[in-house]
Amino acid sequence: MYKRSIAPCEDTPVQRLVTAELDLDLGASVDLIFQIAAAQPAPVLREELTFTQGDRVYTPTEIIDQSGSRLHRLLGEAGRLEVRYEALIEGHVSQRATSDLEAITYLRPSRYCQSDEVFSQARRQFRGLQGLELITAVSEFVASSTTYTPGLSQGTDSAVTTLMTGQGVCRDYAHVVIALLRAMDMPARYAACFAPGLRPMDFHAVAEAYLDGSWYVIDATRLANRRSLVRIATGRDASDCAFLSYHGGYVGLQRMRVDACVLPDDASDAAAQDAAAAASDPALDDVAELVQLA
Repeated sequence: MYKRSIAPCEDTPVQRLVTAELDLDLGASVDLIFQIAAAQPAPVLREELTFTQGDRVYTPTEIIDQSGSRLHRLLGEAGRLEVRYEALIEGHVSQRATSDLEAITYLRPSRYCQSDEVFSQARRQFRGLQGLELITAVSEFVASSTTYTPGLSQGTDSAVTTLMTGQGVCRDYAHVVIALLRAMDMPARYAACFAPGLRPMDFHAVAEAYLDGSWYVIDATRLANRRSLVRIATGRDASDCAFLSYHGGYVGLQRMRVDACVLPDDASDAAAQDAAAAASDPALDDVAELVQLA
């Protein structure tokens, strides 16, 4: 069992309760790496992450990368493994400083974001646009040209695939945004997150663009309110942010449940309830505004 508790921050406008449940069938001894916990330095009030197999409780090794993503690694044995995560997050925090090396990394093509292959299209379609105008134009293009189609895209689909088919899920939208921005010389990266109000509820993926020294979140699916998102992992594309990767044996995902909600400051106060509902309402997110992901 892994537990963490941190004192509340002074600036705490909203509380978000996030949970994840995974039931896995392990065919043999297998190296498991999870990314399902809120990234550092999120202001976590309480948190619990457990890995159980019958009466056995695993203690994972926590690995934190340069962006604050938290990986939990363990060697699981054959049988049913139950993974449970719950955290209460309050408020937002300032983003970590981005090094020159990171910015360069997020300009390069990556496995699912082949900015070199979409270079000609991006240069033709977004010629002359920079800064906020470029971010807005790319976001609007991807939102209007892609149809959200759960179950039809494949885990190996890339930005190029999605541009050709015009369909996908959140990861595919993010990949296209990232590839087009990189092709226009704007650093862009991928973020996995919990998303209160998301329908259908699941782990969510968004893009982030680097402008004037800060990262701004782009959700071309328009399915979540960006102000309520909770960061899980950050990387070049989905290959860096998978909620589960494994090596050395068979793993079957038998069940997965993800949930996230914004809690009212006072559950008995109607105004507080309305404010909490508004914070997780995608329709109330002004997509033209620059928003930072906590």
